[in-house]
Formats: sequence, structure tokens, C-alpha cells
Amino acid sequence: MTHPLLDVRGLRVRHHVPHDDGGHTLGAPAPDAVDLAVAPGEVVLLLGPSGCGKSTLALATNGLVPHVVPAEVTGTVTTAGRDVATTRTPELAGDVAMVFQDPDAQVVTGSVLDEVCFAPENLCRPADEVLARAETALRQVGLWERRGDDPAVLSGGGRQRLAIACALAAGARMLVLDEPTANLDPAGVEEVYAVLRSVVAAGDRGVLLVEHDLDVAAAFADRVVVLDGAGRPAADGPAREVLTGQAERLAALGVWLPTATLAGLRLRAAGVRLDPLPLTPDELATGLERLDTAGRLPAPATVVPPTAAAAPEPVRDTVLTVDHLTVRRGGRTVLDDVSLAVGRGELLAVVGANGAGKSTLAQLATGVLRPRRRDVAGTVRVAGLDPRRADVRDLTAAVGFVFQNPEHQFVTGRVDDELAVGLRARGLPADEVADRVDQVLDRLGLTALRDRHPFWLSGGQKRRLSVGTALVCRPEVLVLDEPTYGQDRERAVELLDLLTALHDDGTTVVVVSHDMQLVAEHATRVVALADGRVVADGRPDVVLGRPDLLAAAGLRPPPLARATRGLRDPAWRAVTRLADLPLTPALAEVGR
Repeated sequence: MTHPLLDVRGLRVRHHVPHDDGGHTLGAPAPDAVDLAVAPGEVVLLLGPSGCGKSTLALATNGLVPHVVPAEVTGTVTTAGRDVATTRTPELAGDVAMVFQDPDAQVVTGSVLDEVCFAPENLCRPADEVLARAETALRQVGLWERRGDDPAVLSGGGRQRLAIACALAAGARMLVLDEPTANLDPAGVEEVYAVLRSVVAAGDRGVLLVEHDLDVAAAFADRVVVLDGAGRPAADGPAREVLTGQAERLAALGVWLPTATLAGLRLRAAGVRLDPLPLTPDELATGLERLDTAGRLPAPATVVPPTAAAAPEPVRDTVLTVDHLTVRRGGRTVLDDVSLAVGRGELLAVVGANGAGKSTLAQLATGVLRPRRRDVAGTVRVAGLDPRRADVRDLTAAVGFVFQNPEHQFVTGRVDDELAVGLRARGLPADEVADRVDQVLDRLGLTALRDRHPFWLSGGQKRRLSVGTALVCRPEVLVLDEPTYGQDRERAVELLDLLTALHDDGTTVVVVSHDMQLVAEHATRVVALADGRVVADGRPDVVLGRPDLLAAAGLRPPPLARATRGLRDPAWRAVTRLADLPLTPALAEVGR
């Protein structure tokens, strides 16, 4: 009988919630009474709404909870036959390895080779064994030829592959990955999953994967374990059986589903029977082609077939202008002669591969980044201001920015104070500050956490708070860098609906995102960057429906566009959004 690499029984965790007086109370349990096992060669996908305890469970697998992160833990966690509660975390490093959302949080040395050697060196392995482990791990993830490089020069996908190599070099048979693709472009996502497939192919290692993006992960997982909003077990079984057989129930729980499965649910609601429900874009394409050939595929909702050109429509009432902007950093050109005009009320998506210059453009437009004059050519104007020279109070009243990493913008010790600090700096009356804060707390589902320290929130809750800090100031222009990463389906939909409502009311919203399906569903315009240059600018259906344009930006079409592009009907080939599918009005919420 094969013993599991990880065996979790009745796990219940209550975090210590600190108070201003130095004391603490215990929070609600999350996870709560969870059983989970991972066998050699098995990939278990852990799903659940934001705040249900997924990351806490991951941290409990190697003792970071409670040995490093204080918490009350009941139940047992056994890794490689050792009780985590009675084993020091360093002693477990050779048995279970963690790969976090942000690979940069794990980098501690100046070269790729040194980084991979670090773990076995600290496990006191002989020098020749350390080097042998490092070479094997780096070859496995495709980084051996770059062993002399500084990790900082790797792409996002490359740094995440490096983090996986570090875990492999430690000798750990159990890999725990907490949203390892959250900050990666589509090519980087494919890189990471290609490596993970090779890791588990030998059959001696197990993987516990926490992930929201299921369009690739669903096909990689053997089993799926689902927690509900209170952190209790809701489902456990083979991946296909859980994700397609219980799709409606998971959607009701606020759990993400693969885009293909969501499309299948919406088509069923319109009387179009896809049986069984598809799990991947290829399966959806096969099902649609079968219906198309049989003449049973109804017309989609009204869409405009893609045109040959991707030119944007003329911009009126411009609120953000970038004119021949070139930015250099460390001898490298980050943005190269970028020009664009954004009109009031647009919801603009800026897309591109890691390193394309998206975040730099967003930070320059909001004044977060103010490089030296000699490093910049061209101009930027936002709401009539030069963000490099404008007074900070004037600028923050005109434009809000939400960082990719929420923790980079927190400056206080309470959630409500975090929302209030910008309003107080502008001198608003106390009653108006309190009213605005209460409205945003309620709108983002954070009221019960108002006295919590921002760093004690879950990843999804931190993201909502970071968005709230910008929304509360009611700026003319709102710029968000990857706003939905770490969010469960329900909260992501709420946030995107909120952004859509803001732009409907006249607020200009600029979203930097790798999520092509999110862009397809919500953007009114897409700008694609590659190597610091604009390579496409136009309507989402035009840009996202053109694989050649996306390939020039190092991107992939969104899952739904990949599934429909082979159909005979030009109207169906223009379908890029779930909202474009035929739909019964009474069931319009299915798959949102």
C-alpha cells in the first residue's frame, strides 16, 4: 500500500487577530474540519472562495502555520510520515516545498545557480551533491543555460520556473503551490505547467495546487477538493467529475470554473445541449463543431464580425494622453515611442507579455513612477496634469492607482484607516470620511474586517482593500494593475461589475491584465504592448479575435475565442465573450 506524501485530517485553523493593545483574539476557523491526502504522482487542486483558508492550509503543510504564523490548530497534518505539529519547519524542508504567488518573495541570491543551491546547502548536503541537485533541477525547468544570470533578468514565467527548481533541488517529494501563475502572462503559465507535468510524470512526487485560473489547471489536476465560504469541505473527487458534474453547485459557491465549462452552462441555459460539459477550450471547440455540422448551433447574440484592421475609433473628450513616450531604465528601453489617447468613460485594457512595459506605462500615467528627466522623452497628461510634476494632492484627487501587489500600498494598521488615510490627507470633514469609508467597506464585503490589520487579510481580501483605497477618493481616472488576481469568482464579478458601472458613469478605467477572458468580457478597448511598443489598439473583439495580433504581443487568444475560431459562421468566429453566447434571459446569471 502506498502511503500519502501529505495527509491532512480534521484540520481546523483559527488565526491570532492582533489588537492595538498588544493582545489578540482568535478569528473564525478557516479551514474548518478538512481532510485531504496527496499520493505520489497525484495532483490535487484546492478550490474555494477567497478567505476560505486555502493559503492557510497550504502554509500548514510545512509548519509555517502555526510555527511561524501564530494560530490555534486542531487536527493533524502529516508530511512524509512526520507530524508537522511536533517537527520544526526547517526539518520539513526536505519533505515539502512551497512555491508562492510571487516568486520574487522567495529570491535571496544574485544568480540562478546560487538560488537553486541555497536550499540543499542549508540542508547541509555535500558540495558535489548540491551541484548535482542544482544541475538536475535547472535542466528539468529549462534554466541550466541561464545558470549565471541574475534572477531579476528572467521573465515572470522564468522566475516562477526558478522557484520550482529550488523546490526540486531541496529534494522535496511534496510540492505545494499557492497560485503560482497569478502574475504570469499566458506564455509564462504554459511554461510553468509544462514543468509541473514533467515533475509529476515520474510518479514519485505529489502536488497540492491552489489556483483560480482553471483554464490550464483543470486538465492538469487528478483530483479536486473544494472548500465553501466558511472553510468547510464541499466537494472531493476526480477533477472532471467535480468540475463538470457539480458545475452549478460550484458556481453557486462562488468558485471559479474553466471558461469552457462556463460556456457549456450558458449554452445549456439557452437550450443548446453540450453533453458532457466541456473542461477545456479544445473540448468546447469539438462540441461546437459537432453542433455546427449537425445544423443545431443557433445564432449567437449580436456581435460584429472582426474586420481586417485593428485601428481604434476616434477618441473624444480625452482625459489621458500619452505622446511619443520613451522610457529607459538601466540602459534598457522599457517604453519605445508610445502614443495613445484615452477618452472619458472608456474601460481600456492594456495587455502584453511579462516585461512588455504595461506596469511602467500605468505607473507613469499615475505619477507613481517619476523617473529622472534624462531617462524620459515625450509627455503624459492625465486630467490636465503632468503626473511627473503635479502636486501629490491634486494628482490623487484626479487619478487612482491600484498596485499589482496590494501590500505595496498599505500604510496603516487597520482596514478602515487604510481607506480613510487619503481622504484625511485631503482635509475632508470627518463625517464625510466616515460615510465614504462605510460605503466602500460594504460594497467590497469588508465591513466585518474593518478593525483588522491589512496584512492579516487573505490575498483576495487584500486585493479588494487595495482597490477600495483608490475608489474611496472617487478619481476621474482609475488605473488598476492585475485587479482580479487572487479573487474568487463572486468577488471578481462584483469588482468587475463595479468597474463597469464606474466607466458607465464617466470614470475612465484602465486595467493592466494577463487575463484575456476578463479583457474580452469587460473592456471597451484593448491596447497590446510588445517590447515597449504598441502593436495593436482597437475593439476587444477585433484585437482578441486576431491570433496574429496577439502573437505579436506574445499572448494567446482568450479560451472562448480559441474554441470558436474554427466554426463556419463568421458571427460565431467573432464570439470572444461569454455574453455573446445565446442565452435565456431567466438564466442570465449562469456563468457570470
